[in-house]
Amino acid sequence: MALSFEIREMRPDDYRGLVELWEQAMLTYHPEGRDSKERITKELGTPMALFLVAEANGRLIGSLLGTTDGRKGWINRLAVHPEWQRKGVALALLKEMEKRFDQRGVLVLCALIHDDNPSSRAFFTNAGYEEDPTVVYYSKRKGHKV
Repeated sequence: MALSFEIREMRPDDYRGLVELWEQAMLTYHPEGRDSKERITKELGTPMALFLVAEANGRLIGSLLGTTDGRKGWINRLAVHPEWQRKGVALALLKEMEKRFDQRGVLVLCALIHDDNPSSRAFFTNAGYEEDPTVVYYSKRKGHKV
């Protein structure tokens, strides 16, 4: 039996399903900070956000949140429900995100992956992304809930 799912833009009313997906996929998130419903909803309304979800039978089975500053496209929060992993959902989400970045003229795509996440590192390598050992990531965070 063929697996069927749809990729679409995220809507504000998807938030609860998104959080459930992240929890089922064991993705670390910050519900009191940058991943709060208020922050996600606010970002959805901006031209820099490209938030995609994969849906099957009315249930979210995948997510990929992208943002762009016009020069670079940032790929974040790739998550796939455990029952749907290794079935093409992540790659379909990534290809759709790449297509949408291309339509906006974004030439450089970036994904930040935790050092201790070998499956995500292998996924992006297999998708044609190259690790750049010359880049060191710095961040400045307002408060502790980002």
